[in-house]
Amino acid sequence: MRDTTGSSPRIGVWMVGARGSVATAAIAGAAAIVAGAASPVGCVTETPPLRDAPLPALAELVFGGHDVVDTPLSARAGQLAEAGVLPHAVLKALDTPLAAAELEIRDGSARPGESQSRTAARLAEDMAAFRDRHGLEQVVVVNVSSTEPMPEPDPAFLTLAALEAALAAGSITLPVSSLYAYAAFTAGCAYVNFTPSAGAALPALEELARLRAVPHAGRDGKTGETLVKSALAPMFTQRALRLRSWSGTNLLGGGDGATLADPAAARSKTESKQRSLEEIAGHAVQGTTHIDNVPEMGEWKTAWDHISFEGFLGVRMTMQFTWQGCDSALAAPLVLDLVRLAALAVRRGESGALAALGFFFKDPAGSTEHNLTLQYEALTAWAARTAPAAHGNPLTAARP
Repeated sequence: MRDTTGSSPRIGVWMVGARGSVATAAIAGAAAIVAGAASPVGCVTETPPLRDAPLPALAELVFGGHDVVDTPLSARAGQLAEAGVLPHAVLKALDTPLAAAELEIRDGSARPGESQSRTAARLAEDMAAFRDRHGLEQVVVVNVSSTEPMPEPDPAFLTLAALEAALAAGSITLPVSSLYAYAAFTAGCAYVNFTPSAGAALPALEELARLRAVPHAGRDGKTGETLVKSALAPMFTQRALRLRSWSGTNLLGGGDGATLADPAAARSKTESKQRSLEEIAGHAVQGTTHIDNVPEMGEWKTAWDHISFEGFLGVRMTMQFTWQGCDSALAAPLVLDLVRLAALAVRRGESGALAALGFFFKDPAGSTEHNLTLQYEALTAWAARTAPAAHGNPLTAARP
């Protein structure tokens, strides 16, 4: 991993859901790697050719965030160690960095009688104060909170003027993930939506991101079954084999399992899984994806998939696979990758949806490409691109 010096500019990482499993694993993992107590396995940005890009080092990241629960990061890290996600051997090396991050976590709960307009302003103030307190070059906001149901379409989502008028009048309720995206852009921060929630995927928020000259990336981190789909499905099209059906069953526990037990919350995830498959195949593919909550599985998840396809002369054939993994351990290094890449985009002066970061997502903002190989090629080409030395967020000179 690249060395860093104390004089290097530092990057703030503001986690929405800062005391959750993914955030805790990301904060703990970064600290363990910096301390030399762990290797950066799973971090795409630590592999060639991405490690040669001018990315901020992990040692330059400063963590904070919002949450609605009060379990301290140290206790959450202990729980993850008991679950086999964090090695017990590295826990001692994490005491100081976890305590520092804990001091920077603010209450994200809605306050009685507070309008969403005021809530967004308060959240943006917390993000800007974090940046000022630590003298940070910039802050990247990452949504790793619980999945929400997708909102119904509303004309107020279409333009920034309509959205702000509706917020001021109290005539609309934004999903929490979108409210955080609004707050992040207002504070001049990049935003990464690692969840299937709406986040910045509203035209009004894309308009705000471009107005404030900040980038965003998302949605729904690609860590398991869909990762396999995006690598495997192109094989069938490249070999002129016709996919007929693809069905899957996902078993998972923990907070994700409990949240996705609600069909409304699970809908956005299952729809993005199917959409990515059909966009790769180029035609409708039968089948459904089921998500079942199995609390005793905790941080672990299993996906079983059954694929039917047609070959020469209409001969029918099938394939099955099983994927078993630890959700937090798969997601956390990608969160760190996305922070570093989003920070690079800010330094380059990019704004709006970062299509090149689609490699990391099931439902990539700004792109309909789902072929993993093509996504990786786009990512590495983007990272290698020479850009003007726009060191720092141009908004930091006139912060809200």
